[in-house]
Amino acid sequence: MTIRNFEANRPVLANGVYIDPQAVVIGDVIIGENSSVWPMASIRGDVNTIKIGTRSNIQDNSTLHATHDSDYHPGGIATIIGDDVTVGHQVILHACTIGDRCLIGMGSIVMDNAIVEQDVIVGAGSLVTQNTQLKSGYLYIGRPARKLRALSDDEKTYIKYSAQNYIRLKDRYQQGSH
Repeated sequence: MTIRNFEANRPVLANGVYIDPQAVVIGDVIIGENSSVWPMASIRGDVNTIKIGTRSNIQDNSTLHATHDSDYHPGGIATIIGDDVTVGHQVILHACTIGDRCLIGMGSIVMDNAIVEQDVIVGAGSLVTQNTQLKSGYLYIGRPARKLRALSDDEKTYIKYSAQNYIRLKDRYQQGSH
């Protein structure tokens, strides 16, 4: 695995975290217990904090970054990901907040200062534009992302299942079963 300091900042990994050897985690990054980061993911905390909650997974080829402190964004904007979040393949999360129990579909982009509340599915290929807030309990799709409908109970259960499935998979990798 590639875990690198940036200046005085070193990533902090809780117990049970799995970082694939082909992923890179740099700088001011905090990753919660039983979370996982998969091949070719880039999590670059060089200009602000990136925090990933517990039992969350960042899948292959995803990019997480933040916004630096400037006159345009005093203090900058961190990237915050809640607990039990699945970030699908090739997702870009930039200076945004993702609430607990969300699924961010493959190829989606979530931009600066966007807030995805808890219990949300962002459909594959969606674009959540800057300063947008996605309300809890819905499926959003499109470019730009628009509310399609309320999540079903099965979909809410699936979000939790997805996070648990990635815990089981990362455990297999950590035990050398790959």
